[in-house]
Amino acid sequence: MINANNEFFDALDALEREKGIPKAFLLEKIEAALLAGYKKENNNETNVRVEIDGEKRTIRMLRQMTVVEEVQDPACEFTADDARALSKSRRKNYKTGEMVEIEIKPKNFGRIPASTAKQVIVQAIREAERDRLIEEYEEKSEGIITGTVQIIERATGNVILEFDDTQAVLVKDKQMPTDHFRVGDHIKVYVCEVKKDTRNPIIVLSRTHPNFIKRLFEAEIPEIRDGTVIIESVAREAGSRTKVALYSRDENVDPIGACIGLKGTRKAAILKEVPGEKIDLVKYSEDPAEFIGASLAPATALDVTVHEDGSSTVLVAADQLSLAIGKEGQNVRLAAKLCGHKIDIKAQ
Repeated sequence: MINANNEFFDALDALEREKGIPKAFLLEKIEAALLAGYKKENNNETNVRVEIDGEKRTIRMLRQMTVVEEVQDPACEFTADDARALSKSRRKNYKTGEMVEIEIKPKNFGRIPASTAKQVIVQAIREAERDRLIEEYEEKSEGIITGTVQIIERATGNVILEFDDTQAVLVKDKQMPTDHFRVGDHIKVYVCEVKKDTRNPIIVLSRTHPNFIKRLFEAEIPEIRDGTVIIESVAREAGSRTKVALYSRDENVDPIGACIGLKGTRKAAILKEVPGEKIDLVKYSEDPAEFIGASLAPATALDVTVHEDGSSTVLVAADQLSLAIGKEGQNVRLAAKLCGHKIDIKAQ
């Protein structure tokens, strides 16, 4: 038995308190490392195990032997007489086929735990921190978090953001075209997903995802948070224009008015987070024709025909045609995404 240094076990207790890493987890890792180290020095001996007792603060190496009538392999077999002589249990009767553990004291084993434990603890801390971060950011997945700009990479345009306990990269193609950051800026980002990696979790961030807008509305509009107003769909071309379809579960609450707020303050707060982007608020309707017509705002639809193949034809006044289509077809393109319909616009 090795009387391990009390500081060794004190350190494990401290890690459990301060880092939240269970002592049992660390002991399991250390046992495995000590066993691997012993096997490496002893021709990969298989019938041994390490036992660490956190209560007694001891470390033991045990050889597992089988009781036999005639010994064929001395490395793992012994007779009942040998068992009585070597075992500390002081039993008198051993049955053939029984497995008995005998404590052994390998050469230099007493010096192994400190260095091995240090390596294992460092690795275990990394693993535990990684697992904690994965769990924490998986909970934040599909939500918005705020980070501080630490580095702006000139070559790539990527931005390294710092959060309370980690860093993540907002790549250039996930930034809005109108984004211009400076070191020290506090910016909101959408967590698309958290990918597990051998070293650290990879947190995929975006400011261009349609759900970024959705989460901004949820954060700013109480009626959306409490479920009175529902966001039915979002169509977005980041940095340029977004359409948001809304409906109210309460006939006394206007979904558009709720999102605009008194003197436009609520919508203005959202627009502040997406500089240069226009947001059209559209009242959702279960009537496809009505919904498609509303989605083309600010243009006014005179008539909407919905076809069986899921496409639709919208009739507008001649002077509304360019407005309905939008610059480079953007308005009708976003309306089609919002409604899930192919839209063909015709002038009266």
